[in-house]
Amino acid sequence: MNEQLSRKGLLHLSVVYVVWSTTYLAIRIAVQAGGGFPPFALGALRMAAAALILLLIARLQGLRTRPTRAELMPLAVAGNLMWCGGNGLVLWAEQYASSGFAALIVSSAPIWAAIIELFIYRKRPSVALIVSLFIGFTGVAILSMPSLGTRSSTDFSAVVALLLSPLCWVLGSVLQARRPADLAPQTMSGYHQLAAFFGFLIASLALGEPIPHPSAPAWLAWGYLVIFASVGAFTSYLCALRLLPMNIVMTYAYVNPVLALFLGWLLLAEPITLRTLCGAGLVLLSVFAIFHVKQPMMPGNQQNIPDGESGPVEKA
Repeated sequence: MNEQLSRKGLLHLSVVYVVWSTTYLAIRIAVQAGGGFPPFALGALRMAAAALILLLIARLQGLRTRPTRAELMPLAVAGNLMWCGGNGLVLWAEQYASSGFAALIVSSAPIWAAIIELFIYRKRPSVALIVSLFIGFTGVAILSMPSLGTRSSTDFSAVVALLLSPLCWVLGSVLQARRPADLAPQTMSGYHQLAAFFGFLIASLALGEPIPHPSAPAWLAWGYLVIFASVGAFTSYLCALRLLPMNIVMTYAYVNPVLALFLGWLLLAEPITLRTLCGAGLVLLSVFAIFHVKQPMMPGNQQNIPDGESGPVEKA
């Protein structure tokens, strides 16, 4: 591999490490009490702005921006599963759950991906994979136990939402992988987020969310999510996929939650207990093991990632 390309790829990967780690913190600032953003209204505004920017960039680059009818439905369904389902559940849950806790639970996405892959391809799991999955779910159980053990229906609902979030993201990723569109990554992501805008808008209206009255920090968090997370880090992620081996790029799945946990503790005084560290360690160990138990992936131009999609690991 070209050393210069490797350095460039690592630079893009560092952007993914930092930006995607901070998205949980930005979400928490925007939707917590006093933030002023109802969760699904925040999602709708974020999706609208990000979709407009991405499709405009694609148009200026001379890329095809009109999907065919056959491509449009999978883009719409996958976009709503990943963003409105996966990301939307995180937005809702972070009204009540800490950003670090949310990041740790969502980091279980590769665990769900491994299970869904077994069903889709009718594979027989190896002993190593079974052990890895068991370790991961044990970690999730340890993390969730305090919230599930309380009498608060809100805490319970937040945990359930965070558990369903990565499942929605994985299902959307699998659907898009099995029904790929012949479009550039920017265009695909733009249509994913445009479709999710309508999903978020419908959810916001159906739940009777109030008109947003964001605080100044909440507006800054929204802008950060649009520019740095939905547009900037996504582009860096695609560049990293093209320049680095897949197993190196996928390390963000266990770097992001650790950084998110640290930032939540540092900036929002979110507590880190021994239980949190034990559960987090087991989840991250499981994710690490699953990536290494699965068949090795090709470095360089990743042919196993259809049309530049991000694969099964959730982006906040």
